[in-house]
Amino acid sequence: MEDRLIRVRIVQNREREQAVAKATLALMADADVSPTPANYELFHAYASGEKAGAAAVIGEMLASRKRFTTTILADLHERASKAARTQTVVSAIGEELADMLSGVLENIEAAGRDAEAYGQKLSAASDQLGGSKSPPALQKLVDGLIDATQSMEDRTKALEDELQRSSLEVTELRTQLDHVRKESLTDPLTNVQNRKAFDDELANAIASANETGNPLSLMMCDIDHFKTFNDTWGHQTGDHVLRLVAGCLSENVKGRDTVARYGGEEFAVILRHTSLTQAMSLAEQIRQHVERKKLVKKSTGDILGMLTISIGVAQFVASEADADLIRRADTCLYAAKRAGRNRVIGEKDPRAALEGVVAA
Repeated sequence: MEDRLIRVRIVQNREREQAVAKATLALMADADVSPTPANYELFHAYASGEKAGAAAVIGEMLASRKRFTTTILADLHERASKAARTQTVVSAIGEELADMLSGVLENIEAAGRDAEAYGQKLSAASDQLGGSKSPPALQKLVDGLIDATQSMEDRTKALEDELQRSSLEVTELRTQLDHVRKESLTDPLTNVQNRKAFDDELANAIASANETGNPLSLMMCDIDHFKTFNDTWGHQTGDHVLRLVAGCLSENVKGRDTVARYGGEEFAVILRHTSLTQAMSLAEQIRQHVERKKLVKKSTGDILGMLTISIGVAQFVASEADADLIRRADTCLYAAKRAGRNRVIGEKDPRAALEGVVAA
């Protein structure tokens, strides 16, 4: 009976895996994504039901029918591999902490047993001192107490040294964890925050805005004709463009704001304590800053072209979900693209209304 159940489970697992594989290939075909092993692994995670990391981004892009460009796929691959590396490092640090704490507990337990034995010796010596003792007997008793005390002092000193070493190790491991955490929240190419960090920061900003009533705005930015840069001048130039735009965004915001690479050539900026009017003014300042940049090929000095971005801006409405705020800002971005690119459109702009935005 048990063998039959095992065979049934094996068949069920095989059928489920086959179904997931078919769903994965169907999703990739529908999204016009090349069925490479790396791409298959990404879409297989989503088809298997994963809801975090790169799988979550894939789900959102499929739902909104966004195109999976080479840059976006490379970004997703990097995100997936970084998540795997982070998990490996965190697991290793966790094992080190567990081993270290186990050793500390063993030492503390041993010290407790030694202290108990020392207390018993003191109690026994106290009882013996109550009677009449010859000088040699007293000397022997005192010598025994001195030896026991010295042994206890040595044990205590050893425990102090062990605890100090453990404290230093914990500090080092905490530093490693902080480094891993920072790395896991940073986009390696542009050095601004990544999508995971953006999701966390937006949730925190919305919670704060709901609590305090302070204004909160969101900018969604997209590099115009980015695919042309990549196709014409190569991915190295494309990477340079991404870093340049990230730098322009970072240079124009305050320390309380958050600049993040949302995915591919798209960036997002969370603007705390900022109204729609203020955000629109800042967005225009950023757009002009980027427009003044010239892409120059270092080896020849040739100007490769003008760099521009389109920006959509929306202000948070009390109690709305973060996905709704993103959707409204993203729709404004699409309106800016449709209107000819290299422009800023906010949610109160009539052109945004044509895209279906409900302004606050």
